[in-house]
Amino acid sequence: MKWNNIRTKLILFLLLPTLICIMATMIINYSYTTASLRTRAVDENKNLLFQGAKNIGSLIEEIDRLSLIVYSDSDLYRLLEVGTDDSSANARIYSSLNYISSSNPDISRVYLYSVKDSKATLLARDSTPKRWQGIPAYPDSKVTAEHPVSIQTTHLSHSYGLNFLIPQLPEEPVFTLHRRIEQVPSTNELGYLSIDVKLKALTDIIDEMYEQNQENVYLVDDSGALVYGHNADELGQPLNAAWYDKQIGGEGSQQQGYFEENSSVFIYQKLEVPGQTWTLVKQIPGSYLFREAKEAATINILLLALLMIMITALTIIISFRFTAPIKQLTRYMNQVQTGNLEVKIGPAGNDEIGVLTEHFRRMMDTINNLILREYRLELSNKTNELRALQAQINPHFLNNTLQIIGTLALELKVSQIYALLSALAKMMRYSMHNDEKIVTIQQELDHVKAYIELQKERFENKFAFRYDMEEPLRAALMPKMILQPIVENYFKHGFNLARSDGWIEITAARLESGRMEILIRNNGQSIPSERLKALRVELEQAGPLDIDALKDPAPAPEDAIRLAAPGAGIGLSNVLTRLRLVCGDDALLQVDNIDTGGVAVRLEFEILMESERI
Repeated sequence: MKWNNIRTKLILFLLLPTLICIMATMIINYSYTTASLRTRAVDENKNLLFQGAKNIGSLIEEIDRLSLIVYSDSDLYRLLEVGTDDSSANARIYSSLNYISSSNPDISRVYLYSVKDSKATLLARDSTPKRWQGIPAYPDSKVTAEHPVSIQTTHLSHSYGLNFLIPQLPEEPVFTLHRRIEQVPSTNELGYLSIDVKLKALTDIIDEMYEQNQENVYLVDDSGALVYGHNADELGQPLNAAWYDKQIGGEGSQQQGYFEENSSVFIYQKLEVPGQTWTLVKQIPGSYLFREAKEAATINILLLALLMIMITALTIIISFRFTAPIKQLTRYMNQVQTGNLEVKIGPAGNDEIGVLTEHFRRMMDTINNLILREYRLELSNKTNELRALQAQINPHFLNNTLQIIGTLALELKVSQIYALLSALAKMMRYSMHNDEKIVTIQQELDHVKAYIELQKERFENKFAFRYDMEEPLRAALMPKMILQPIVENYFKHGFNLARSDGWIEITAARLESGRMEILIRNNGQSIPSERLKALRVELEQAGPLDIDALKDPAPAPEDAIRLAAPGAGIGLSNVLTRLRLVCGDDALLQVDNIDTGGVAVRLEFEILMESERI
């Protein structure tokens, strides 16, 4: 389908407004739906996280309240002050710790250390209490007076360094409340109490707050360590998430809020626990949050596709009915353009297009003979001009003489003379074939090579000749005697006899849009600026040749000698004119000086192959 014809424009102008309106409606509807879903999800989850934070806070408060039993139990408190070591004292301590352990089914272990007698007591659920003497307190349990109560983030349960005295207890994820027991009203330490709480206590609360396998919930402490998360291997480790460091981890974040990051919506709620602040974060992926909007969009897209198919079919039918006569008229014109001037033009109806077709038929009848006559006249003019141009470089009288001299040189066994005469004979034969007005680039190149052989002998090999030409381009066509006159200018005007490092080269390359470039360069003398300027003006004004001026029926003898020289009398404007006769008026010939010394002549013209030959 061509994008610049009436049929395409008609289809586009009918389809685009419909498509734009429908797409705009879908986009606005999708945007409104997603915004509504986002607002509703944020409001609902803010309330959900607030309630979850209250439940977690209640759990921590309950554990904290149980840890205060050491103060409310006067017997236990007295034993910590005195440090008595007897069976009744041990039984009293076991009883108090057992009460703490049994008060909440999620308490895993209770650890008590007495500073007075350096004794540690460990009570694990469903096991016999154990007591050790003369050992230091477990480092994690030794909280300072500045923060007498603290929460240790999730970790695997352990035996507080006492494993060598009791059977190995099973490990499980827990978080621990540590309390420093002080001698009231002073802050002197009496001991340390640590209560391990199973992570399941938090899991039971948090699992009610999100849709597993779709959403994620994180519980993070002040240091950024993960108290709860969906990946058990990351519990107790720093939360490695850029969104947390950027939105929540820094100072100044609000108590509650939400933000969007990485195509997800994050809602967070902070809660105070003993000694620090925890942050409860819920992550809702956009794909899950906007699933309803996407389902609606999918349905709308399917309806749009069905509607567009119907509209497109109707539009195409209508546009074809309107544009079919125009396409038929275009086909008539294309046939005329290819040379079929006798094309039969049928009626196309009584509307405006039908009237236009009828006028076109009458116009073709009127101008048919004129087009044919002008076309043939132009071909005749080109043929006459080419013959007139080659008449000035047609030295018949030299050819027989060269053959005689070459035979004599061969008989006298002077091979160098014979080689030079053979090269000159090639040039003469090339020039004599008047019927061959258009040749291949390879033939032109062979002619130049023969000419170069003669010049090498003349100038004692004081210059080098090289050429580089793409193989497919050698079969391209060009007018005869184009390259050799340009090369000859180097020896007539630019060659320096005092130098032995002269060079001349010919290169050819394919350009875009079916054109090619031939570049003839040398390192001879540059063209003076005034002469170069005049030469460029002459080339710009190059036009049709004056054939009558080239037809001299009786040239003077000195003129015959001048015409016998290869390329004599053929200037650059002559070369350009003949090039345009064959290769089109857009053929170019440019002359420039080379910065390092020398002259470059550039030819550019359309590639013409044998099948396209005039």
